[in-house]
Amino acid sequence: MPSDFTDDDDALLAELGVEIEQKKQVKRTPREERIIAGFEDIQKFVADHERLPGHSPDGDIFERLYAVRLDRLRELSEARDLLEPLDHQGLLSAPPAIDQSDDLDDDALLAELGVDIAPSPITELKHVRSAAEKKAAENVANREICKDFDEFQPLFEKVQRELDSGQRETRPFELKAEIEPGRFFIVHGQKAYVAEMGEVTLTDQGRTDARLRVVFDNGTESKMLMRSLQRALNSDEAGRRITEPLAGPLFSDAPEEGDDTTGVIYVLRSRSDNPTVTANRDLVHKIGVTTMSVEKRIAGAHLQPTFLMAPVDIVATYELYNINQTRLENLIHRIFDSARLDIQIEDRFGRPVVPREWFLVPLFAIDEAVQKIKDGTITQFVYDPQQAKLVLRPS
Repeated sequence: MPSDFTDDDDALLAELGVEIEQKKQVKRTPREERIIAGFEDIQKFVADHERLPGHSPDGDIFERLYAVRLDRLRELSEARDLLEPLDHQGLLSAPPAIDQSDDLDDDALLAELGVDIAPSPITELKHVRSAAEKKAAENVANREICKDFDEFQPLFEKVQRELDSGQRETRPFELKAEIEPGRFFIVHGQKAYVAEMGEVTLTDQGRTDARLRVVFDNGTESKMLMRSLQRALNSDEAGRRITEPLAGPLFSDAPEEGDDTTGVIYVLRSRSDNPTVTANRDLVHKIGVTTMSVEKRIAGAHLQPTFLMAPVDIVATYELYNINQTRLENLIHRIFDSARLDIQIEDRFGRPVVPREWFLVPLFAIDEAVQKIKDGTITQFVYDPQQAKLVLRPS
């Protein structure tokens, strides 16, 4: 019987021969206090919203933290032993939500979970991280000094001049598809340049991702994941993308005196037996830019995921002179982004890959886009997949 009585009550009960159970004062470690406090936050959320916290990428950041925290608390036996007496809502035994915790790959998240992220001496090992936590930690990209920053500094200076002159402007970041090589962003007050992008793959949750090389205007760089940059831009209220400069003629049909051939736009068709490709053979095109001969570029196509692991046919080429090839390729891909082919294949190692350079678009529309890039009018148009043609951009 708990001792909630006065001294007089205690004396009376003692006279009656009733033993009084004295409350024990439990001393908690700081770690246990943090775990309990974190669990109480989850309990309050459930009481306020009458539901468990969810992992939705569109949800409130704190709700997502609570969802991941609850998943981790369920996994940790020490946490369950500590919290089960306090779990009046049955949260520890409720079915877990779909785990999308890779969206929260930050040291701060581990701290929110009550996990010690500072290295501990071997003799004081307190926590062995789960596989999910290790994966989250691997996704945290640490910055390092950019050793070839002298090659990128002029780009940042040029972008600033173009912002000052109005040739470029900043706009709110909206879509992951905006993250491409050659694009500039502003995140946490710094300009960020996507210098490189690796092969696009699928996460365990079926979403696209790729490893980037991102260079910052303070002379550092990071090998972060595309989704990590997306999350950083979404979480930063001042996060912005920097638009491309206003387009002028990018190239001509013939070189002028002193010009050098710098690349070729190529359009390919695939011989893949993928059902989507075979059903739309005349519309499915790969559009790219190369500085080598197209024949060399497509050599071994059947071994490369970017070519759908199948031979290809060249259906059109456009020779370029004195242009920025990466910028031009990105421009073409953005024009036809609404018609980008959503297709997944396996590479030769059986890993799922989502190629990004294939589009469901007729050849005449590609040719029209190239002509409008030549004369500098392309910024006035967008591609309408319903009409299968370029239309004037809404004013």
